[in-house]
Amino acid sequence: MAAQETDDHKYVYDFSEGNKDLKDLLGGKGANLAEMTNLGLPVPPGFTITTKACQAYLATGREPDGLAGQIEAHLRALEREMGKRLGDPGDPLLVSVRSGAKFSMPGMMETVLNVGLNDQSVVGLAAQAGQNDRFAWDSYRRLIQMFGKTVCEVPGEEFEHALDEIKSAKGTHDDLDLDADDLRGLVDAYKKIFLKHTGREFPQQPREQLDLAIRAVFESWNAERAILYRRQERIPADLGTAVNVVTMVFGNLGPDSGTGVAFTRDPGSGAQGIYGDYLANAQGEDVVAGIRNTVPLQELERLDKSSYDELLSIMARLEEHYRDLCDIEFTIERGKLWMLQTRVGKRTAAAAFVIAGQLVDEGLIDLDEALHRVNGAQLAQLMFPRFQLEHEFQPVATGIGASPGAASGTVVFTSARAVELAAEGRSVILVRRETNPDDLNGMIAAKGILTSRGGKTSHAAVVARGMGKTCVSGADEIDVNVPAKRFTVAGQTVAEGDVVSIDGTTGRVYLGEVPVMPSEVVQYFEGSLDPEHIDNALVRAVHRIMTHADGKRRLAVRTNADTGADAARARRFGAEGIGLCRTEHMFLGDRRELVERLILARAEGEREAALAALLPLQRADFEEIFREMDGLPVTVRLIDPPLHEFLPPLEQLAVNVAVAQERGEDVAKEEALLAAVRRMHEENPMLGLRGVRLGLVIPGLFAMQVRAIAEAAVAVVSAGGTARPEIMVPLVGAVQELETVRAEAEKIIADVVGDSGVEVLIGTMIEVPRAALTAGQIAEAAEFFSFGTNDLTQMGWGFSRDDVEGAFFWRYLELGIFGISPFESIDRDGVGRLVRIAAEEGRAARPGLKLGVCGEHGGDPDSVHFFHEVGLDYVSCSPFRVPVARLEAGRAVVETGGSDSR
Repeated sequence: MAAQETDDHKYVYDFSEGNKDLKDLLGGKGANLAEMTNLGLPVPPGFTITTKACQAYLATGREPDGLAGQIEAHLRALEREMGKRLGDPGDPLLVSVRSGAKFSMPGMMETVLNVGLNDQSVVGLAAQAGQNDRFAWDSYRRLIQMFGKTVCEVPGEEFEHALDEIKSAKGTHDDLDLDADDLRGLVDAYKKIFLKHTGREFPQQPREQLDLAIRAVFESWNAERAILYRRQERIPADLGTAVNVVTMVFGNLGPDSGTGVAFTRDPGSGAQGIYGDYLANAQGEDVVAGIRNTVPLQELERLDKSSYDELLSIMARLEEHYRDLCDIEFTIERGKLWMLQTRVGKRTAAAAFVIAGQLVDEGLIDLDEALHRVNGAQLAQLMFPRFQLEHEFQPVATGIGASPGAASGTVVFTSARAVELAAEGRSVILVRRETNPDDLNGMIAAKGILTSRGGKTSHAAVVARGMGKTCVSGADEIDVNVPAKRFTVAGQTVAEGDVVSIDGTTGRVYLGEVPVMPSEVVQYFEGSLDPEHIDNALVRAVHRIMTHADGKRRLAVRTNADTGADAARARRFGAEGIGLCRTEHMFLGDRRELVERLILARAEGEREAALAALLPLQRADFEEIFREMDGLPVTVRLIDPPLHEFLPPLEQLAVNVAVAQERGEDVAKEEALLAAVRRMHEENPMLGLRGVRLGLVIPGLFAMQVRAIAEAAVAVVSAGGTARPEIMVPLVGAVQELETVRAEAEKIIADVVGDSGVEVLIGTMIEVPRAALTAGQIAEAAEFFSFGTNDLTQMGWGFSRDDVEGAFFWRYLELGIFGISPFESIDRDGVGRLVRIAAEEGRAARPGLKLGVCGEHGGDPDSVHFFHEVGLDYVSCSPFRVPVARLEAGRAVVETGGSDSR
């Protein structure tokens, strides 16, 4: 059904006037109530006040002109249809007032039931229900309780205490044991609570109740919990909520009445069947609040077979109509079934894939739609191990979930200890204030990394994601004392050797070992599970949808990998090459001494000797990677960080030298090293001597790396393999820098390659804003661009990514300045525009220019869609994010209405 034309000044719609395509205007609940009404299903009559009315109210603090009159007109029409008046003392019409935004926000905004009851109409309601006084007074106490808490901010626990006191006096724990007199007394108690907190009597005018309830729903859009939920779910803050005014139907009229929720499939696993809960003699909030135990939906067949059969028939019809899992709320009033809500149901990541596959098999959707129904975030959830929280485990701290997964192990505080214990076959958690390149070996050895500082793009986070390691960063409740080999948290001390568990998805930290479940989806990607021959609906669904995504996508997907093992893993995960091979990690460990010799060299001969010693080591590194990526492109980034990162910290070195001098020890070597560190010290090293600048200042450094790459490629080809090296020059800001490096590189490549047939591309990393703005010039000297969006974001925003996330990003998110960290998802308007400019001007200057991205954004689902739109050729990401990027690249084609053009 197509969305219909709407009137900007029409703020109220009868259910018969809307449809499911008007969610922007009527909210999800209102649009779906209208759709069910149009389908002829039993929906209580009512009307919807639009999101436009809410937006206007929130902007001005008052109702828009004309709204009151439209509400009055629709209320009068509803009264004529029902043959009752709102709050009539003899035969009252009662209504519920419910929120309903475009996107489902369960429990985040307000609802008020039984609006229209007062001291006179409660008597009429009892007569209407066949002199059922208990039902009438139960409905009245519910109105006062919900209205007081929702509309007037009366503390809800005061109403709960009053209810508990009456039950205690009655000697019962069950609401149903309270009779009419008990409930009449409860109403009096509730009125006193209302008066105490508001300074006024509970309003007796039904229309005043309705108007105040509507305003309360509008205002609940900006309640703290709603804001927090929107931020978590990335729901825009300016949508507003619709308000649904619905004729009350009562599930609390006796044992032949009740209320329930139902799902057309299991939202946890996707399995087909009958899922839901039912509660006899209850209103809807009783099911949600859990004040009484529900029974399985199947029990309704025994209690009321007619209603049960009708409900199953409606469920089947709704699922076929919506072509998806439906979440349904219903009420039975004395044997009459009423449908109160339906929506496309929330589901787990596993259920999303399974249900999409089922619906394809049933002919309700095609594979394109199935691909649209799942996403990379869900796939990522399925790929990482998770904790088995069957028992109650309480976290002692919560940080930033920097790299998903679940890991338990022995606490260690140094990389050396991590390596030592891992070699003994023990699982370890490396705990640091923050990590640095020296910690790499320990990070590799550890099952997980926990830091008290840093954010999602800190060293620990970026490296952990690249390795597929679980990481929690920025857990600032933890006080880490490395020298003492312990940390304290929540009044407890955890020493080296104790066991902790960390959840890299939620950021939670637990004391002790929490059992872990392996991911079958990872086993499938690694080739140990055959999706065609196992009885695993999830793996079969993932395989089917991933195969379709690969067939649809235009973007190639490469990986960021620095070792042969990482390259092999990424290839199993479907990587089509390496988009970023960082070489700085190849200068650590045993090679640090050679780097120090290079830095300390004062004469050309000393420098050349250090480079000559590094050359065979670099060549062996590249040979291993080229062999693993046989036939696929490998982009090697020449050394990027400033050299001082490979040296001891200045302050620590100065102290060590001073102490040694005091003792009279020979410190000539240390003094020379200290002088070099002081000479190279920079206040802001990320904007100093690094990248191409380092290669131009340290003679022979880039030349050694280029030679190692070329010689490794020739060696692999000579052994019968295929090597496709691409040399990437980092941090270029002017074409002249690239031209200088390129001239030297081409001479070396020509000398080494000879007639071997090896072709080497030379390009650059676009990570400096000036490079993006002069891309047309730079393209004349580059055969490819790879966008380094980490630094491009850092320099574009003027943020130090190692500092800002913990310092103030939380406040920016709270204020709505950010919807999400720009280091996590590409800033389309700013950094994204730089990418678009560079892509367009680069290709204008060199039509065949290859374009890719290798920053952290290369594996972010939303960013992948942007890179597809801009026209890049590939994205590159850590090995464990390769499947996510493959899936999203396919979804990008489907969602833009394109087709496979690869």
